[in-house]
Amino acid sequence: MAYDYDLIHVTVDDGVAVATIDAPPMNVMTLALYLQLAGFCAEVASDDGVRVVVFRSADPDFFIAHFDVEAILQFPTEGDPVRETTPNPFHGMCEQVRTMPKATIAEIGGRVGGGGSEFASSCDMRFGAIGRTIVTQMEVPLGILPGGTGTQRLPRLVGRGRAMEIILGSVEIDAETAERWGYLNRALPPGDLTAHVEALARRIAGFPAGAIALAKQSVLNAERLPLDEGLAEEAYLFQQTLRDPEAQAAMRRFLELGGQTREAELRVGDLVTDI
Repeated sequence: MAYDYDLIHVTVDDGVAVATIDAPPMNVMTLALYLQLAGFCAEVASDDGVRVVVFRSADPDFFIAHFDVEAILQFPTEGDPVRETTPNPFHGMCEQVRTMPKATIAEIGGRVGGGGSEFASSCDMRFGAIGRTIVTQMEVPLGILPGGTGTQRLPRLVGRGRAMEIILGSVEIDAETAERWGYLNRALPPGDLTAHVEALARRIAGFPAGAIALAKQSVLNAERLPLDEGLAEEAYLFQQTLRDPEAQAAMRRFLELGGQTREAELRVGDLVTDI
Protein backbone atom coordinates (compact mmCIF):
# COMPACT_ATOMS: atom_id res chain seq x y z
CA MET A 1 0.00 0.00 0.00
CA ALA A 2 1.30 3.46 -0.91
CA TYR A 3 0.88 6.24 1.65
CA ASP A 4 0.84 9.78 0.28
CA TYR A 5 0.74 12.60 2.85
CA ASP A 6 2.66 15.86 2.93
CA LEU A 7 2.61 16.33 6.73
CA ILE A 8 3.34 12.70 7.59
CA HIS A 9 6.26 10.77 6.09
CA VAL A 10 5.49 7.05 6.05
CA THR A 11 7.91 4.17 5.55
CA VAL A 12 7.07 0.47 5.74
CA ASP A 13 9.73 -2.17 6.27
CA ASP A 14 9.43 -5.76 7.53
CA GLY A 15 5.91 -5.22 8.83
CA VAL A 16 6.69 -1.96 10.65
CA ALA A 17 5.09 1.28 9.46
CA VAL A 18 6.81 4.42 10.75
CA ALA A 19 4.77 7.61 10.50
CA THR A 20 6.94 10.68 11.06
CA ILE A 21 4.92 13.81 11.77
CA ASP A 22 6.45 16.85 10.09
CA ALA A 23 4.20 19.92 10.39
CA PRO A 24 6.36 22.99 11.09
CA PRO A 25 6.77 25.13 12.99
CA MET A 26 5.91 22.87 15.98
CA ASN A 27 3.49 20.14 14.95
CA VAL A 28 0.34 21.93 16.08
CA MET A 29 -2.54 19.64 15.16
CA THR A 30 -4.21 21.81 12.57
CA LEU A 31 -7.25 20.53 10.71
CA ALA A 32 -4.90 19.57 7.87
CA LEU A 33 -2.67 17.49 10.16
CA TYR A 34 -5.69 15.96 11.90
CA LEU A 35 -7.23 14.91 8.58
CA GLN A 36 -3.97 13.36 7.43
CA LEU A 37 -3.51 11.49 10.72
CA ALA A 38 -7.08 10.23 10.55
CA GLY A 39 -6.60 9.19 6.93
CA PHE A 40 -3.36 7.40 7.66
CA CYS A 41 -4.85 5.57 10.66
CA ALA A 42 -7.78 4.38 8.56
CA GLU A 43 -5.46 3.18 5.79
CA VAL A 44 -2.88 1.44 7.94
CA ALA A 45 -5.55 -0.29 10.02
CA SER A 46 -6.51 -2.32 6.95
CA ASP A 47 -2.97 -2.87 5.61
CA ASP A 48 -2.25 -6.59 6.00
CA GLY A 49 1.44 -5.94 5.38
CA VAL A 50 1.76 -3.96 8.63
CA ARG A 51 1.85 -5.48 12.11
CA VAL A 52 3.27 -2.55 14.08
CA VAL A 53 2.76 1.21 13.66
CA VAL A 54 5.23 3.71 15.13
CA PHE A 55 4.40 7.41 15.39
CA ARG A 56 7.33 9.81 15.82
CA SER A 57 8.15 13.43 15.04
CA ALA A 58 10.63 15.12 12.75
CA ASP A 59 10.84 17.95 15.32
CA PRO A 60 13.09 17.07 18.29
CA ASP A 61 11.25 19.55 20.54
CA PHE A 62 7.64 18.59 19.81
CA PHE A 63 5.79 15.33 19.19
CA ILE A 64 2.45 17.12 18.72
CA ALA A 65 2.11 20.44 20.54
CA HIS A 66 -1.69 20.40 20.88
CA PHE A 67 -4.82 20.87 18.77
CA ASP A 68 -5.08 24.14 16.86
CA VAL A 69 -6.70 26.72 19.20
CA GLU A 70 -7.57 28.97 16.27
CA ALA A 71 -9.55 26.08 14.79
CA ILE A 72 -11.31 25.44 18.12
CA LEU A 73 -12.43 29.07 18.16
CA GLN A 74 -14.29 28.34 14.92
CA PHE A 75 -16.23 25.39 16.38
CA PRO A 76 -20.02 26.03 16.42
CA THR A 77 -21.49 27.53 19.60
CA GLU A 78 -25.04 28.31 18.48
CA GLY A 79 -27.82 26.62 20.40
CA ASP A 80 -27.54 24.20 23.31
CA PRO A 81 -24.85 21.51 23.56
CA VAL A 82 -25.87 18.18 22.06
CA ARG A 83 -25.03 14.82 23.65
CA GLU A 84 -23.99 12.61 20.72
CA THR A 85 -24.66 8.88 20.70
CA THR A 86 -21.71 8.02 18.44
CA PRO A 87 -18.03 9.01 18.70
CA ASN A 88 -17.11 12.32 17.09
CA PRO A 89 -14.46 12.20 14.33
CA PHE A 90 -11.51 12.94 16.65
CA HIS A 91 -12.66 10.30 19.12
CA GLY A 92 -13.08 7.95 16.18
CA MET A 93 -9.48 8.48 15.09
CA CYS A 94 -8.18 7.85 18.60
CA GLU A 95 -10.32 4.74 18.95
CA GLN A 96 -8.98 3.45 15.64
CA VAL A 97 -5.43 3.83 16.96
CA ARG A 98 -6.43 2.08 20.18
CA THR A 99 -8.31 -0.82 18.61
CA MET A 100 -6.66 -1.51 15.24
CA PRO A 101 -5.37 -5.12 15.03
CA LYS A 102 -1.74 -3.96 15.14
CA ALA A 103 0.57 -2.74 17.86
CA THR A 104 0.69 1.08 17.98
CA ILE A 105 3.64 2.88 19.55
CA ALA A 106 4.18 6.60 20.22
CA GLU A 107 7.83 7.62 20.29
CA ILE A 108 7.64 10.93 22.16
CA GLY A 109 11.01 12.60 21.86
CA GLY A 110 9.84 16.08 22.90
CA ARG A 111 6.80 17.90 24.23
CA VAL A 112 3.31 16.51 23.80
CA GLY A 113 0.16 18.32 24.89
CA GLY A 114 -3.57 18.70 24.47
CA GLY A 115 -4.91 16.75 21.51
CA GLY A 116 -1.42 15.44 20.80
CA SER A 117 -1.30 13.83 24.23
CA GLU A 118 -4.79 12.44 23.71
CA PHE A 119 -3.65 10.89 20.43
CA ALA A 120 -0.49 9.47 22.02
CA SER A 121 -2.37 8.10 25.01
CA SER A 122 -4.60 6.16 22.60
CA CYS A 123 -1.58 4.20 21.37
CA ASP A 124 -0.79 0.82 22.91
CA MET A 125 2.61 1.97 24.15
CA ARG A 126 4.43 5.26 24.72
CA PHE A 127 8.16 5.84 25.16
CA GLY A 128 9.85 9.10 26.09
CA ALA A 129 13.23 10.78 26.40
CA ILE A 130 14.68 11.81 29.75
CA GLY A 131 15.20 15.56 29.87
CA ARG A 132 13.22 16.05 26.66
CA THR A 133 9.71 14.63 26.97
CA ILE A 134 7.10 16.85 28.63
CA VAL A 135 3.42 15.89 28.90
CA THR A 136 0.72 18.49 29.47
CA GLN A 137 -3.01 19.03 29.13
CA MET A 138 -3.39 22.78 28.84
CA GLU A 139 -7.13 23.05 28.14
CA VAL A 140 -8.58 24.05 31.53
CA PRO A 141 -6.62 27.34 31.72
CA LEU A 142 -8.18 28.16 28.32
CA GLY A 143 -11.65 27.63 29.77
CA ILE A 144 -12.31 24.29 28.08
CA LEU A 145 -11.57 20.65 28.91
CA PRO A 146 -9.62 17.90 27.15
CA GLY A 147 -12.30 16.90 24.66
CA GLY A 148 -10.35 14.44 22.51
CA THR A 149 -10.47 11.44 24.92
CA GLY A 150 -8.23 12.99 27.61
CA THR A 151 -10.67 12.98 30.52
CA GLN A 152 -11.45 9.32 29.84
CA ARG A 153 -8.05 8.02 28.80
CA LEU A 154 -5.81 9.62 31.44
CA PRO A 155 -7.61 8.21 34.53
CA ARG A 156 -7.28 4.76 32.98
CA LEU A 157 -3.55 5.27 32.47
CA VAL A 158 -2.43 7.12 35.58
CA GLY A 159 -5.36 6.95 38.03
CA ARG A 160 -7.98 9.50 39.05
CA GLY A 161 -5.87 11.69 41.34
CA ARG A 162 -2.94 12.03 38.96
CA ALA A 163 -5.28 12.64 36.03
CA MET A 164 -6.83 15.47 38.04
CA GLU A 165 -3.40 16.96 38.68
CA ILE A 166 -2.53 16.81 34.98
CA ILE A 167 -5.89 18.12 33.76
CA LEU A 168 -7.01 20.58 36.45
CA GLY A 169 -3.50 21.76 37.31
CA SER A 170 -2.35 21.85 33.69
CA VAL A 171 1.09 20.99 35.04
CA GLU A 172 4.05 19.84 32.99
CA ILE A 173 4.98 16.22 33.64
CA ASP A 174 8.56 15.22 32.88
CA ALA A 175 9.58 11.88 31.43
CA GLU A 176 10.62 10.25 34.70
CA THR A 177 7.34 11.21 36.38
CA ALA A 178 5.33 10.13 33.34
CA GLU A 179 7.06 6.73 33.47
CA ARG A 180 6.47 6.38 37.21
CA TRP A 181 2.80 7.32 36.84
CA GLY A 182 2.20 4.88 33.98
CA TYR A 183 1.82 7.32 31.09
CA LEU A 184 5.11 6.18 29.56
CA ASN A 185 6.21 2.57 29.31
CA ARG A 186 9.80 3.72 29.71
CA ALA A 187 11.77 6.95 29.96
CA LEU A 188 15.05 6.46 28.12
CA PRO A 189 18.19 8.50 27.48
CA PRO A 190 17.47 10.61 24.37
CA GLY A 191 20.14 8.84 22.34
CA ASP A 192 18.58 5.45 23.08
CA LEU A 193 14.93 6.26 22.40
CA THR A 194 14.64 5.57 18.69
CA ALA A 195 16.82 2.46 18.79
CA HIS A 196 14.74 1.01 21.62
CA VAL A 197 11.44 1.70 19.87
CA GLU A 198 12.71 0.31 16.56
CA ALA A 199 14.02 -2.85 18.21
CA LEU A 200 10.72 -3.45 20.01
CA ALA A 201 8.67 -2.72 16.88
CA ARG A 202 10.71 -5.14 14.78
CA ARG A 203 10.55 -7.77 17.50
CA ILE A 204 6.75 -7.61 17.65
CA ALA A 205 6.43 -7.48 13.85
CA GLY A 206 8.32 -10.76 13.65
CA PHE A 207 5.58 -12.60 15.54
CA PRO A 208 2.40 -14.12 14.01
CA ALA A 209 -0.06 -11.42 12.93
CA GLY A 210 -3.07 -13.31 14.23
CA ALA A 211 -1.54 -13.67 17.68
CA ILE A 212 -0.67 -9.95 17.80
CA ALA A 213 -4.21 -8.93 16.85
CA LEU A 214 -6.05 -11.33 19.15
CA ALA A 215 -3.73 -10.80 22.13
CA LYS A 216 -4.25 -7.05 21.81
CA GLN A 217 -8.01 -7.55 21.56
CA SER A 218 -7.99 -9.65 24.72
CA VAL A 219 -5.98 -7.06 26.66
CA LEU A 220 -8.40 -4.32 25.55
CA ASN A 221 -11.29 -6.45 26.78
CA ALA A 222 -9.93 -6.00 30.31
CA GLU A 223 -10.90 -2.32 30.08
CA ARG A 224 -14.56 -3.02 29.36
CA LEU A 225 -15.52 -6.47 30.66
CA PRO A 226 -15.92 -7.86 34.19
CA LEU A 227 -13.23 -10.40 35.04
CA ASP A 228 -15.38 -13.50 34.49
CA GLU A 229 -16.50 -12.29 31.07
CA GLY A 230 -12.96 -11.25 30.18
CA LEU A 231 -11.63 -14.68 31.06
CA ALA A 232 -14.31 -16.38 28.99
CA GLU A 233 -13.46 -14.16 26.02
CA GLU A 234 -9.75 -14.83 26.53
CA ALA A 235 -10.38 -18.58 26.38
CA TYR A 236 -12.38 -18.12 23.18
CA LEU A 237 -9.68 -16.02 21.54
CA PHE A 238 -7.02 -18.52 22.64
CA GLN A 239 -8.96 -21.23 20.84
CA GLN A 240 -8.96 -19.04 17.74
CA THR A 241 -5.17 -18.74 17.79
CA LEU A 242 -4.83 -22.53 18.06
CA ARG A 243 -6.61 -22.88 14.73
CA ASP A 244 -4.13 -20.62 12.94
CA PRO A 245 -1.62 -22.68 10.89
CA GLU A 246 1.03 -20.06 11.63
CA ALA A 247 0.61 -20.75 15.35
CA GLN A 248 0.95 -24.50 14.88
CA ALA A 249 4.14 -24.00 12.87
CA ALA A 250 5.55 -21.55 15.41
CA MET A 251 4.99 -23.91 18.35
CA ARG A 252 6.64 -26.79 16.52
CA ARG A 253 9.58 -24.58 15.59
CA PHE A 254 9.91 -23.52 19.25
CA LEU A 255 10.34 -27.16 20.26
CA GLU A 256 12.80 -27.79 17.40
CA LEU A 257 14.94 -24.89 18.64
CA GLY A 258 15.17 -26.42 22.11
CA GLY A 259 12.08 -25.04 23.81
CA GLN A 260 11.29 -26.86 27.04
CA THR A 261 14.92 -27.71 27.63
CA ARG A 262 16.70 -26.09 30.56
CA GLU A 263 19.41 -24.44 28.47
CA ALA A 264 16.96 -22.91 26.00
CA GLU A 265 14.51 -21.76 28.65
CA LEU A 266 17.26 -19.75 30.35
CA ARG A 267 17.34 -17.58 27.20
CA VAL A 268 13.71 -17.87 26.16
CA GLY A 269 13.39 -14.13 25.47
CA ASP A 270 15.99 -14.47 22.72
CA LEU A 271 14.85 -17.91 21.63
CA VAL A 272 11.38 -16.76 20.61
CA THR A 273 12.89 -14.28 18.16
CA ASP A 274 14.51 -17.18 16.31
CA ILE A 275 11.17 -18.80 15.50
